[in-house]
Amino acid sequence: MQFSILATDFNSNARAGIMEFSHGYVETPVFMPVGTIGAIKGVSHETLAEVIGAQIILANAYHLYLRPGMDVVQSAGGIHRFSTWNKPILTDSGGYQVYSLSPIRKISEEGVHFRSHIDGSPHFFSPENVIEIQMKIGADIIMAFDECTPWPCTYDYAETSLHRTHRWLDRCHAHFENTQPYYGDAQVLAPIVQGSTFAELRKISAEYVTASGMPLNAIGGLSVGEPVEEMYAMTSLVCDILSKEKPRYLMGVGTPANILESISLGIDMFDCVLPTRNARHGLLYTWEGVINIKNEKWRNDHNALDEQGCSWSRKYSRAYLRHLVQSNEILGAMIASVHNLCFYQDLLRVARRHIIEGTFRIWKDKTVPALEQRL
Repeated sequence: MQFSILATDFNSNARAGIMEFSHGYVETPVFMPVGTIGAIKGVSHETLAEVIGAQIILANAYHLYLRPGMDVVQSAGGIHRFSTWNKPILTDSGGYQVYSLSPIRKISEEGVHFRSHIDGSPHFFSPENVIEIQMKIGADIIMAFDECTPWPCTYDYAETSLHRTHRWLDRCHAHFENTQPYYGDAQVLAPIVQGSTFAELRKISAEYVTASGMPLNAIGGLSVGEPVEEMYAMTSLVCDILSKEKPRYLMGVGTPANILESISLGIDMFDCVLPTRNARHGLLYTWEGVINIKNEKWRNDHNALDEQGCSWSRKYSRAYLRHLVQSNEILGAMIASVHNLCFYQDLLRVARRHIIEGTFRIWKDKTVPALEQRL
């Protein structure tokens, strides 16, 4: 992977860059739509690429391992050929799923024993086999295996978990270095900074990750219920330590306002289920604010979903989408999902333009209050 910083904002730590992979290039800052099983719910790859303009998507190793299984993905020649998505892909290691499946898993130094959420069958993830799984999937970026600590948690728990995550990182790195890519395409391993909301632990972890010398660094364990002010404080602290020459990925974040504030702190990459999950419940993100399309006030509103949005978002009216959603028509969820993903991509493109022009901080401070309004 190659990463070049093309511009930085005058009044913040925001930067615009470009990453190059075997499957294409990605302009940063970038939002990655979440395609957990190799697909974004209700959105075709053609729409994702040609209408939404997504440059890279996220898939999940835990889910692909359980279904359809590595034998199927391997026999297809990797996730790109299996899914027909020919642009870059990042796979999460399953650390967050391990966190979310706390009632049916057990963590040890060797790894994690867990039961499938599908059929209850027993499985085991170690740093080594998680790297092996992701290399068999064939993603461009693969994530180190870590433990995502819950919030709140005690300092002692966070410290114990942190050092285990670091030891797991070393094992991930060793296995990655000793394994050839399965499909001939270069892959990148990314370590993850942990430490909950404890500044001392975040500093220790950021320094450890930086010393590992990998080409891309991630920040995990945030956006798990902590106050947003603490998320920003931890992100700022970690960004000050991580290498400025390498991309920084803030995992699982977030709302449009979260993303703009985090860009100003120096974050380059984001992913989150919010735009598609909320779309399926009738929640739309627009440049004017957030719309709950189920509300009666939109019943006879024939204005576009977002008058300031991209051309696709000006195609359908609020009244029509409300009619579809209220009727439980699957097209309603599809239109809302495409709209929200279009908005997120548009938001990142506009942010990038302001960074290049040196006006990002001024624009961000004016834009965030509008984005947070409930219409």
